[in-house]
Amino acid sequence: MTPVKKLAGLLVLILLLMAGAAGVAWQIQDWRMGERLAEQAGQFEKELAAISNKASAQAQAEQGKRLALEQKLAGQDQQHTKELSDAQRNQARLRDQLATADVRLSVLIEDSASSCNVPTAPGAVGVVHAARRAQLDPAHAQRIVAITDDGDNAIIALRACQAYVRAVAP
Repeated sequence: MTPVKKLAGLLVLILLLMAGAAGVAWQIQDWRMGERLAEQAGQFEKELAAISNKASAQAQAEQGKRLALEQKLAGQDQQHTKELSDAQRNQARLRDQLATADVRLSVLIEDSASSCNVPTAPGAVGVVHAARRAQLDPAHAQRIVAITDDGDNAIIALRACQAYVRAVAP
């Protein structure tokens, strides 16, 4: 064998050893990176589980708040519905009484000539003594009652809206 062939064989052997060493080094590096990635994946899973648990607890708390608010609003709705039905029942009773002449609406008439504040007849029923009253026509009384009905309904609806806004607003 010639020295050139020996040198070439030696170079080939060195190259093979270097390639093998590089392969082993690469394999060792791969194992190390695999371990690091496994550690990072485990840590990531723990963090993800913690975030998921926290989000779940927060969602349950919000759902509890929403259910409590819905129950409160339902109670308020029942209360306002009862108020409205009571007012409508009272208004219907008053309209019926006006229609059957059981009740008559009257207005107070100012009498500047009379200075006496004593009732004119014994047993006269009324709050204002010695005042004259004029009875309203039943049709006019019905219109007045209808106007007050609308006002009462509007006040009840306004109270319901205000209670809703107070309950929903933070």
